[in-house]
Amino acid sequence: MDFPETRMNELVSLQDRTRYNFLDLKLLNKALTHKSYANEKTENLKHNERLEFLGDSVLDVLVSDYLVKEFSDFAEGTLSKIRAAVVNETCLAKLAQKIDLGDYLLLGKGEDLSGGRQKASILADAFEALAGAVFRDGGLSAASCIFLPLLIEEVEKTSESWSFKDFKSDLQEYTQNKLFCIPSYKVVREIGPDHAKEFEVVVSIKNEEHGKGLGRSKKEAEQAAAKIAMEKFPPNDNGKKVADS
Repeated sequence: MDFPETRMNELVSLQDRTRYNFLDLKLLNKALTHKSYANEKTENLKHNERLEFLGDSVLDVLVSDYLVKEFSDFAEGTLSKIRAAVVNETCLAKLAQKIDLGDYLLLGKGEDLSGGRQKASILADAFEALAGAVFRDGGLSAASCIFLPLLIEEVEKTSESWSFKDFKSDLQEYTQNKLFCIPSYKVVREIGPDHAKEFEVVVSIKNEEHGKGLGRSKKEAEQAAAKIAMEKFPPNDNGKKVADS
């Protein structure tokens, strides 16, 4: 397949950005072809959805392998939560923006005019498709060289925060299994004006206060309170807090 000079220049530019040269440029072009573009063409043009399906699994494998190697003290449940926080639309769209992937996409006219190059769903899908294309062209080692450094940065950020953890679920599981009850939450104070309000929530177990948390929403405040409550309970069998399991 011969590409017009302008398109060839775009493909070469993206290869320079990713530091990977495709043996089959048709794979790269397909990864960048949105279905809106393919639907506008009279010829039987393939779009990137099948490569997106493959790339999703490739990214999952890369992140999973890294987590198992580098976070040996984390339980399976925590690893799953970190992976889900990294291999998702929001995060992948952000990574796509880092390599200006939107600039190289083939979009239908309507999709392009409506800002498709900045849409998180389109960028995330294209990022996955690119991963699938690299895997098909050069194998897992090639995909690892390109995508793992980008993914590792997000993994580290996520693992250092507690935003990905569901402390409410962890606390309820613990209290049900160990104390034969469930926690209750109560908003005890609302702070600030309506446009910048914060909520203070208390979590009680068997009518005894176990944690107090602040948040910009009731759910966020409940999570903060549950986190504090979890820290008061003994570690589980493998030496980590139950919230990390």
